[in-house]
Amino acid sequence: MAITFSFPCSNRSFITSSSSRRRFKFNLQSSSQLSPTTTLPLQTTSLPKTGVIVIGAGLAGLAAAIHLNSHNIPFLLLEASDAVGGRVRTDSVDGFLLDRGFQIFITAYPEAQKLLNYQSLDLQKFYSGARIFYNDEFHTVADPIRHFWDSARSLVNPVGSVVDKLLIGATRVQVLTKSDEEILSAEESTTIDLLQQIGFSDSIIGRFFRPFFGGIFFDRELETTSRLFNFIFKCLALGDNTLPAKGISAIPEQLASRLPSSSILFNSKVTSIDLVESESLTVTLQNGEVMTSELGVILAVEEPEAVKLLAGKGGTVQKTPVRSTACLYFKAGRDQIPVQDPVLFLNGSGKGIVNNMFFATNVAPSYGPPDKALVSVSLIGSYEGVPDKDLAARVVEELSGWFGEKTVRAWEHLRTYRVGFAQPNQRPPTNLWKSPKVGPGLYICGDYVISATFDGALVSGRRAAEALLKDKALARA
Repeated sequence: MAITFSFPCSNRSFITSSSSRRRFKFNLQSSSQLSPTTTLPLQTTSLPKTGVIVIGAGLAGLAAAIHLNSHNIPFLLLEASDAVGGRVRTDSVDGFLLDRGFQIFITAYPEAQKLLNYQSLDLQKFYSGARIFYNDEFHTVADPIRHFWDSARSLVNPVGSVVDKLLIGATRVQVLTKSDEEILSAEESTTIDLLQQIGFSDSIIGRFFRPFFGGIFFDRELETTSRLFNFIFKCLALGDNTLPAKGISAIPEQLASRLPSSSILFNSKVTSIDLVESESLTVTLQNGEVMTSELGVILAVEEPEAVKLLAGKGGTVQKTPVRSTACLYFKAGRDQIPVQDPVLFLNGSGKGIVNNMFFATNVAPSYGPPDKALVSVSLIGSYEGVPDKDLAARVVEELSGWFGEKTVRAWEHLRTYRVGFAQPNQRPPTNLWKSPKVGPGLYICGDYVISATFDGALVSGRRAAEALLKDKALARA
């Protein structure tokens, strides 16, 4: 496969041509042409070369590639799987769209607003609030700006006191007066310590904050840094919780559509990164193929994989435990679900294994056939030792207490996703603005580098590309 890149000539050390444009052309053998045992020698003039190699086509890698492409920098984006997205993937099963784990897109993410076309994503909104299961019944918590009367009626419910709900309003005002940079670099504590310091009661912490933010962080203990809590709280105040009509994978797919199709190589797992001379780096694939980068490598894989590839290279040290989740999907007839509202249900009882659930087709009807409903149920932890059948049975039994046995027993289990690494552990201390450069010509990005959000991944990808361009003095004036 021959790939040609071109970009305007400028005062760059690797450009010797006096012509107005320099073109790089290199040939890549496809993975299918090399046996798993094929090894190319490091010192050879036939090594495939490109300007920058980006490893990982998740949100961070795609953002890095988009930034490089906007500056006409030649690059290759290597992805170990068969599609872009990383953890942000959607499967089609029996006419249903199944996101791989509980994922909600918040429209107020600032970096996402710059990179994405929201209209094209056809974002479908959740109700701005939640219904909380407590004492065998549901209680509504609503955004007072978007649902004033619902919020007013909820002032006396047992989820929290009137003072608690006033404190939510005060916290909202406080985060809205700060920039994202101030929030992500402020003094920090754990989220639970922050909530207690603000003065929230144990009842609202246990019945609302633990299931709601615990579901976002996959951390019911709320040990996650207060910086991330305040950032999410601000985004929730400014934007809507949504799902793209075609599934969460529509987000990385839209980003990938902005790149040259030949710049992404799938089924190309990287096993090592090596410095050969000066700042020239080689990347070795699982099939033995070796590629050389003339400008640098941006590592945009999940934190556990990054730790392996960066061993001995001054990379990150992973905090444990990582945040994991299990997400179960069920299908039902549209007349076999108890509500038609696009609302998130939270487990505020402090009992059971369900953390949150919602009827996905109530939010986005396109997630299922016209006459069917899709039920999404999320647990904290991956429950690795429990077979899918047994885990589904436990969920059905628990939700029968929420919605009635006759209703829930009619649901049919579709699939269970166990995400061992759903998010990095971001308990304090954190450094959410650390340099993406980890060695000569080597840069990292991902949600573990900045904030464990969609937006954090996008920002980190851009910052890694910017750091590389600055080091090489390749940025456009």
